[in-house]
Amino acid sequence: MGVHRFQLFLLISALFLSSCKEEEGKSQDQPLESFRAEVSATPVRVAQAERKSFDYLINATGKMEALEQIKINAERTGILELSKLREGDFVEKGKVLARLDLRESQLKFEKAKIALKSAEVNYQSEALSFSEVFQGNDGKRKKEIEDYLKVKSGLYAAELDLKEAEMDLEKSTIKAPISGRIADLKVRTGSLINAGDELFEIINTGQLELKVKVLESDINLISLGQKAEIYPVGGSFPDLTGTVRSINPKVDENGLVQVSILVSAAKGLLPGMNARAIIRAPQNNSLVVPKEALVYRSNRPVVFTIENNESKWNYVEVGKDNGREVEVLSGIEAGMTVITSNNLQLAHQAPVQIVKE
Repeated sequence: MGVHRFQLFLLISALFLSSCKEEEGKSQDQPLESFRAEVSATPVRVAQAERKSFDYLINATGKMEALEQIKINAERTGILELSKLREGDFVEKGKVLARLDLRESQLKFEKAKIALKSAEVNYQSEALSFSEVFQGNDGKRKKEIEDYLKVKSGLYAAELDLKEAEMDLEKSTIKAPISGRIADLKVRTGSLINAGDELFEIINTGQLELKVKVLESDINLISLGQKAEIYPVGGSFPDLTGTVRSINPKVDENGLVQVSILVSAAKGLLPGMNARAIIRAPQNNSLVVPKEALVYRSNRPVVFTIENNESKWNYVEVGKDNGREVEVLSGIEAGMTVITSNNLQLAHQAPVQIVKE
């Protein structure tokens, strides 16, 4: 009888232990499922990863410069007689702007003319002795005698002296080589001017270019004639555009290349103004996501996608950025749904709910 009771006790105990283990196993699985059920889904906005043409924006800053900007220097020494010029005055090409005292140059010119006439008389007198040669048919002999007599009579030297006097007289009159505005006026009427002294500048403000510095890594994306958007720092100039006019074939010590952009309309702009240029460089067949889809975790770029109403963490390699969209080189595929909001603190496999705008 006692043996039967003991066996019954063992059977009941075994059943009890088995039941406890089963309950314990259920209790270990239950928290994760119940936790997911209890966590509310994070509302997120989404977009599609697309393959398309991607406009990479090259930003650069620089200064406006005039295409035509000439410094006017004195070509001879003398007392300056300046026209009524003021900085900002517009002058036409060819207009007389200033004169140097003409008396010395005029005297030199008159003396040169008299010396030429005297040399011509001497030449004619010497030529009488060779009348037979000049009347003959030997052209070579004629030329030899003519050159000889012009040297002997001083005619060649007199002709050169007259040309020199004419040039010196022309240097006394300062004309505008281009049309434009007067800038940096440095002299006044009555000033003693030496050859080489700078008098003023003439700037054609109707044609300006913006000279900017571009990173050497971006220079292969720029070509002549490429369009650019221009944003001057001072003032509002809507819809101001330009085209790439020239590219300096040299990289400076800072790893930058100078690019000149011809401004389409210069009205209201002045040389020396600071401005920013945006040059669009289209990239074909790029995988692109909105910039809001990109977050960083441990300094690594991450894009969250959605699978079965849960977020999925994807490490990605990013390419170019145009401020609105980011080029993705690897890590996700075209057509994937990417999360663009509430993704800064989002975890992997977190429940999410797509909301519309």
